[in-house]
Order: sequence, then structure tokens, then C-alpha cells
Amino acid sequence: MTLDDAFDAVDSMLVDRAFGAAGGLIIVEEFLDGEEVSFFALVDGEYAVPLASAQDHKRVGDGDTGPNTGGMGAYSPAPLLTSELEDLVMNTIILPTVKGMEKEGCKFVGVLYAGLILDKRTQMPKLLEYNVRFGDPECQVLIPRLQSDLASTLLAACKGELRKVSLSWSNEAALVVVLASEGYPGKYKKGTTIGNLEKAEAAVPGTKIFHAGTGLDSHGNVIATGGRVLGVTALGRNIVEAQKRAYQAVDQIHWPDGFCRRDIGWRAVSHLQEHEKAVLE
Repeated sequence: MTLDDAFDAVDSMLVDRAFGAAGGLIIVEEFLDGEEVSFFALVDGEYAVPLASAQDHKRVGDGDTGPNTGGMGAYSPAPLLTSELEDLVMNTIILPTVKGMEKEGCKFVGVLYAGLILDKRTQMPKLLEYNVRFGDPECQVLIPRLQSDLASTLLAACKGELRKVSLSWSNEAALVVVLASEGYPGKYKKGTTIGNLEKAEAAVPGTKIFHAGTGLDSHGNVIATGGRVLGVTALGRNIVEAQKRAYQAVDQIHWPDGFCRRDIGWRAVSHLQEHEKAVLE
């Protein structure tokens, strides 16, 4: 983004009232340059258990171009977040937050979702935001990798018994490609027909199609009812295989009025290729 782009964005909010009253006040924050990564922890009010890492793609277009969206795809694990960095995040961000809320008499129980950025200059994680929920589409790559029973784990959090919990994760990688209605994140048409979903899911091993913005018309056909409509998740031995499987399934779905990014997972694939090259050298 250029300085002129920044001025245009400010004018659109304060002058053109693009967001109405909600855009009447803006906050200028420190600029942080680096890759964003999602970190999740399950909290029982006093203790927290880390979940697997994930990284999503916010921009609507290939190469991370275009406007931001709710998320056009994601993958797990995130190679960027090493075990050392995960420990650092738990000890300097997550646990102090949990203890701070407990101290203030506001114990938190549930999923704590930390939006982080790895500062390019220092390579240290910085907290951008918290959400108190799973991420979407990150959840669609976390849960397929979880081998422990989710229901009993959530119940342990409710009972304040997470210290007794040890989570088990698959060594496989997971990747999800989001299919959206043409025009998203702007104006889009609803009611368009989507076909061949069951065959697409059955044809590719380790694939699951999650419905988000779908419904049925009077003839029983699946139709699009929202912006982000489907999440096609695939597991694989590594991120390359998971990516290949996800797009194989995507390409079998019949939906002329939908679109997706074709480069989901490119950062992780690049990291894997660099690692393999270093090993060979």
C-alpha cells in the first residue's frame, strides 16, 4: 500500500462514510511488517492447552492481491511457527492473558484465538488481536488433524480440568480451499446452483467438504446463499499432497458462479521446498 492509498482509505471512511457511523473514528497503529499466523489455545479459566498452528489467506486474489476477506483458505501446521516459537507464544502471550483475566475476576473458558504477526525485523511474535472462538477457515484444518476426542476435551475445559489433558495430533498436513460466490467480498448473487459435491468428496482420498453458505432449493438442489460458501479440506502426508488433493476435489465441483484462489498454501509449500533443498545441500 502506498501513502496515496492510505489517504484514499481515510477519505473513504471519514469523508465518503463508506462504513457509516462505524467508520467515523479511525485509529492509527504501529505498522508491523511480516507474516501473520493464527495460534489457538483451549482455556479452562486458569490453565491453557495449545492447539495446532494454522495460517490463512485473507486476500481475495492469487498472490495475496485484492481486498481482505474472512479467509479464502488455510493450512495446518504453519511451518513458520516452530516449537520454540509456540513455547514463546504460550509463555509470553497466552498464559499471561489467562492469568490476567483470572486476576481481574473475569476467568475465561473456551477457545482463545490469537492473531499474531512474526515481525520481519526481529522474527519475534507480536499479538495483533484476540478472538474468543475458532477461526474460519482455520477450524477446518485444525479439527481434521486432531486425534483426541474433541467433546471430552471441551468438557474438561468446562470443568477446569485441562491439566489432565494431553492432546494428540496427526502428523499429516491439512489444507482447505474456500469456494466463494463470484463478486465476493463485494456484491454477489445468491441462489446459484452447485453440483457434484458428493462425487467430488468421494473421489479424492482424505477430503471433506464443509458447507458454510448453502441451502436447498425447491427441487432439492444445493444452492449458494452467502459469500463464502464451501470449504474443501484435504489431508496429506505433507502440505504439497494436501494441496494437490484439495484442488483435485475443487475441480470436480460444478459451480460456474463460484470461484476460489488457486494458490492456497503457497507459503508452506515454499518453506517445505527450501527445507528439502537445505537438507540435500
